[in-house]
Amino acid sequence: MEKKLLLGDEAVALGALHAGLSGVYAYPGTPSTEITEYIQASPLARERGIHSRWCTNEKTAMEAALGMSYMGKRALVCMKHVGLNVCADPFVNSAMTGVNGGVVVLVADDPSMHSSQDEQDSRFYGRFAMIPTLEPSSQQEAYDMMDFAFDYSERQCLPVLMRFTTRMAHSRAVVEVKAEPRPENPLNHNAVAANWVLLPANARRRNDTVTAQQPQLEEDAAQSPFNSLSLPGKAPLGVIASGIAYNYVCESGLQVPLLKVSQYPLPRRLVRQMLESCERVMVVEEGQPFIEEQVRGVSDNPNILGRLTGQLPRTGELTPDCVRTALRQATANQPTQADTPTFAPSPIVAPRPPQLCQGCGHRDVYTALNEVLREFDTPRVFGDIGCYTLGFLPPYRAIHSCVDMGASITMAKGAADAGQWPAVAIIGDSTFTHSGMTGLLDAINENADITVIISDNLTTAMTGGQDSAGTNKFEAICRGLGVSEEHLHVVVPLPKNMPEITRIIRQEINYHGVSVIIPRRECIQTFKRHAKEKKLKG
Repeated sequence: MEKKLLLGDEAVALGALHAGLSGVYAYPGTPSTEITEYIQASPLARERGIHSRWCTNEKTAMEAALGMSYMGKRALVCMKHVGLNVCADPFVNSAMTGVNGGVVVLVADDPSMHSSQDEQDSRFYGRFAMIPTLEPSSQQEAYDMMDFAFDYSERQCLPVLMRFTTRMAHSRAVVEVKAEPRPENPLNHNAVAANWVLLPANARRRNDTVTAQQPQLEEDAAQSPFNSLSLPGKAPLGVIASGIAYNYVCESGLQVPLLKVSQYPLPRRLVRQMLESCERVMVVEEGQPFIEEQVRGVSDNPNILGRLTGQLPRTGELTPDCVRTALRQATANQPTQADTPTFAPSPIVAPRPPQLCQGCGHRDVYTALNEVLREFDTPRVFGDIGCYTLGFLPPYRAIHSCVDMGASITMAKGAADAGQWPAVAIIGDSTFTHSGMTGLLDAINENADITVIISDNLTTAMTGGQDSAGTNKFEAICRGLGVSEEHLHVVVPLPKNMPEITRIIRQEINYHGVSVIIPRRECIQTFKRHAKEKKLKG
């Protein structure tokens, strides 16, 4: 065995490679991005020709992975939690079709919303879709789980959901890894093709099959090597913990009966044993009260503590400090000096709000847009997901909405339908191909009175500069969707071009129909990176 210092994301990536991976399918999204980047940089992936190009969005990623699985190969799908909303259709239906080669869907949740619109808990999706779910509590477990997950997926003919959180994804630990990777699966055409055709007759049959599997999946969880029950005898307090929260319980220093849950469905048999032996049970889990709500359905024991009862915070990340304090109070020990926060923020570090980089082209776009919009009484600018969302903050204060990927264009159209004018949508290049194109087609079909700005910095900048699916294609895409040549413009966002840019924005706002403006200038960060690479090459 070899030892490596790995991020949680890197442990997942290496675990998948060593488990015989044939393809990773993903759209970049913090905190999951580094998984695909690690595979892309891996010598083993290059040697084997493992597929690792970025997908246009999470839905296409999930569908491509299912296609690879149907051919008998093992595929990994990676995304952040809100990306699971985008691919919910194929994800939920993947249980109905089943799999041939193993499929693991890695979803990285973001409690406390470090870089997200919400802090939804992806475990609910696993339960909703009747798909087995894994939740590692350490980087070592994340690595080990990948081999198990692919084997289990093929054994049960179901995809497996693996749920990560930000703190697990972006922290490092020493991981023992295998010396020899498993070979890839050969092509295999023996899958039952009828399973993959979800006509009602087939879907009803598969629904019965998957529903009938659930008791076995739950018993497998009860016997899982990743779940453990330490129950020495009767006790006043027991703890059920999952994921990274399990570590916080261990770090508290309190010796209590402990049920560790890292494989779902929830092993109710183990939960019952805990409830029968302990007067009170505290559930410590990162995210929403997923386990806590189910535990309340297992027993009528009224003394179940956790997020719902206020012992732990209802929102945001857990910390070792808040878990330790909650456990001490629950064991009737009053807080002592030892409960002084150990991981409090440093008082000498000043908070620094995020801002657009110096030299960023988005700055010039917002400067020009604000100059023009001052000429109107009640302009509304509908924003989108990306670096340019920072245009909401001072000094620009330029956008009035940001909901989800691709929403800007359809929201601008809806506002125009309501009579709003001017209605402007601003969207980035990667977000436009991710989920903005269909909204633009809706607007074109009704000749909506909107102006669309596709701010093209030639990369997916917000997540570190990954390839953008539509680079050098945007004019052709817009023409193909039906934008007229007369109202399709490309500009270079630089201070010297401000007169031209403001003239075009003013002109297109006053045109009562669909117009598209594409300000194009490379992201300053990737520009510096490419310049450095060019210099090193000589």
